[in-house]
Amino acid sequence: MNSYSFEYPYLILLLVPLLFCLYRCKEVAKTQYFVHLHFLRANKRYIPLERIVRIAFLVAAVGALCSPVVFDSDNPFNRSGKEIVLAIDASGSMNSSGFAGEEAFDLAPQEENARRLSRFEITKYIAKDFVLQRTGDNIGIVIFGDFAFIASPVTYEKEVVAEMIDLLTQGMAGQNTAIGEAIFMGVRAFERSHAKEKVLILLTDGEHNGGSIAPKEAVAHAKEAGVKIYTIGIGKEGEADSALLEKIAADTQGLFFYATSAKELQAIYEKIDALESSAIRSSALLQKEYLYPFLLFAACAFLLYLFYKERQRCIL
Repeated sequence: MNSYSFEYPYLILLLVPLLFCLYRCKEVAKTQYFVHLHFLRANKRYIPLERIVRIAFLVAAVGALCSPVVFDSDNPFNRSGKEIVLAIDASGSMNSSGFAGEEAFDLAPQEENARRLSRFEITKYIAKDFVLQRTGDNIGIVIFGDFAFIASPVTYEKEVVAEMIDLLTQGMAGQNTAIGEAIFMGVRAFERSHAKEKVLILLTDGEHNGGSIAPKEAVAHAKEAGVKIYTIGIGKEGEADSALLEKIAADTQGLFFYATSAKELQAIYEKIDALESSAIRSSALLQKEYLYPFLLFAACAFLLYLFYKERQRCIL
């Protein structure tokens, strides 16, 4: 989608004194003598064409000075938003059917066995919807169980990330829950990030019981890298380690949420979706198309017309 802007919008203020002067300043007319004045009829019911051309010339000239530009807001180089990594628990407990019922069917109506979807499958549907909604952000995926790995690097290609989510399977990283490694790997996904704000959304239904990195160590690494962590516990109350997840979020200036149903989990992602944007790319890298030559050409055309009319008056 194309967006329009000005490089120097404050120069538009030049129009105010120029148009005021054009309206108030009187032209000095040459004295001409006529024998029969009644042949001349003053008709002030219309605006003279030359006055319209003068106004158009001023608007075009000042508009060219403001340097209008057009850029594609969907272009990856013109994006502004956050860089987000989703760390999704794929341990053995995520195979449980913790979100059964009609609401699971509403999330995945095309699935014949929607009412028997596992927590992992429902989490995938909601995460995929979240990814496709974040049009201004770069997103990556981390999967964790006994260990953690980057399933999709941080990218603006939302369709690719969504397809990768479809390919994820429960148990592909082992059966335990390595929360420390999930955070550490999530931070690693931001290694080449230039975003002002980096967000890690960690979802789990269990307690930390795997991996070689302690959550405390991983959180310290995240704080050093400037990564904010939002933690989501899912399942029945008490299944996920709420105390640990809440501390992780608090230590990194994030928030902690708990979902006992698919609708609650979807609402949580919608809350996170309301995060305010920050620039991923610097404005110097915006791919712009400058439009001032068109206005400059129009201003020159109007000026030539005014010169032509003035020359005609001089000849007469």
